Amino acid sequence: MRFVKNVLLSVFAFGGGLTVAGGVFTVLLAIGLLPRFAEKTHTAKYIFWYEEMVVAGTIVGSFLSVYQRYGMLGNFMLGHVGVEVTLWHNIGRVLLAVSGVFDGIFVGCLALAIAEMLDTIPIFSRRIHLQKGLGVVICFVAIGKMLGSMIYYAYALYISG
Repeated sequence: MRFVKNVLLSVFAFGGGLTVAGGVFTVLLAIGLLPRFAEKTHTAKYIFWYEEMVVAGTIVGSFLSVYQRYGMLGNFMLGHVGVEVTLWHNIGRVLLAVSGVFDGIFVGCLALAIAEMLDTIPIFSRRIHLQKGLGVVICFVAIGKMLGSMIYYAYALYISG
């Protein structure tokens, strides 16, 4: 009975992952974020890989949200390999910091792409009668998002360590 339950849960998780991946991909395609990344990095010939990685990431994320214990590589290594605990804590901290940087970059780009698509920045600047300094406002928004992400991940590092 447990095997059937796990198989059904896997099928539903995979189906949910496909659904979420489709939704995320549709939003990113609608706002043109992936083509913009490819254009800015001069890697337009790899646009297929950008799209595939977004789909794969959302499927893996959905799977790991259901089967959390399979995403705990550190616990597996500590139980089976017997590596020093502090080594895995330090590796985890580095991976968390790197993940935080890339997550922050992606979320910032996504937020600015959505704001640009909806023309919120020009509308906002007209409503508050901002004639000059729009670039400074955008830079402060980006700095605020960066600092917020850094505080969030620094707090996670503090809790875990």
